[in-house]
This record gives sequence, C-alpha cells and structure tokens, in this order.
Amino acid sequence: MRILKLARAQIRDCEVPIVTLVAGRRSPYLVLISCILSLRTKDKTTVEACRRLFRKARTPRAMLAFSPSALSRLIYPVGFYRTKARAILVVSRRIIAEFAGRVPDTQEELLRFKGVGRKTANLVLGLGFGIPALCVDTHVHRISNRLGWVRTRTPEETEYALEKRIPRQWWIELNTILVTFGQNVCLPVSPLCSRCAVRRYCARAGVAQWR
Repeated sequence: MRILKLARAQIRDCEVPIVTLVAGRRSPYLVLISCILSLRTKDKTTVEACRRLFRKARTPRAMLAFSPSALSRLIYPVGFYRTKARAILVVSRRIIAEFAGRVPDTQEELLRFKGVGRKTANLVLGLGFGIPALCVDTHVHRISNRLGWVRTRTPEETEYALEKRIPRQWWIELNTILVTFGQNVCLPVSPLCSRCAVRRYCARAGVAQWR
C-alpha cells in the first residue's frame, strides 16, 4: 500500500481521467455514458464530447430525444462515434424499459448492455455507486505487471489476481491512481523512472528503456 500512497502523492497535481471527473456528479448514468464515450478515445476528446452531450442530456429519457445521427454529430470526433451513439441509445432505452430509468448496480446486469465490458461495469459500480470493484484497463494491467505485483497476460487475469492482493478499501481508487500515474510517469514506452516516486519498489518487469 506504500506504493499506492506514494503514487497518489506524486500525481496529486495531474489531471485525472474523465470518468473520475464525471463521477464527482454522483450519477451512475453519466459515469456509464462517459465510459462508453472514452473507449479507444483520448481523454481530451472525451472531455469535450461529454461536456457537449451532458449540457443537453443528463438522463436516459433526455438522451432518447436524439436521433442516432444527431447524437453522432454531438459526440464526434470520439472513436467509433456512430457505433457509440447507437449503443448509448440502446442502453438508455433498456434502462428505462427494464430498470425503471435507473442504472442497475450489479456487474451481471451491467454486462448485459451492448458495449459494456468488465472495465466499464466495474467503473460504474465503483465510481457511480461506491461499490468496491476493481477496474483493470491497459494502464492498470501494464503497471501491475511492471511493478511485479502480478504476472498475467490479460486485464481480466490481472483483475482476478489483484482481488487477492489489494485490500478492498483501495479497489475503487486503484484505477484513478494507476491510470493517472501511467499517463504522466509510468509511460508505456520509456517510462520516467528517474523521477518516479516508487522506483525503489519497482521490478521494472519488461522495461527495456527508461528515462
């Protein structure tokens, strides 16, 4: 836990992921939609798309006022914007029809939505509902292996391995810490090890070159 505390201190002044920012509004629905928009899209682009969209629609019913083409134009240029627009409308429609307008609060139900994978489901549970859930994306997967915490091949394997190692009180915050740390210090290529606060504890597994 010393590593997480040091990493959290080092990134205190860095920008956090867009989904963490949205979570401050305490809306599972907005967290879910921002997760869908963020997939394969840079944070800056996602931030701008979320701001445009959420100024006009913040509930499933309000979202359904848009046609697929109008919603596509509003969220452009996020990656796969047409596909995501359709997914958002389908998800919103199902939330109204099957869950009385409220986002479900179990992983099993969330995974039934088109476009929602384990990463998104766990982010919604953690950041949207405050339910402990480990969200493992490429940053968390990479850094956990690089530190030597786990030796896994996929994010899903990493999730299961970290569940056995990380205390539950850190599960929600883990993604925010490691994603921000991975974007600013522990970069995918040539990480900034010389200025890293946790370098003395890091195995540097798989690191061929560092600065």
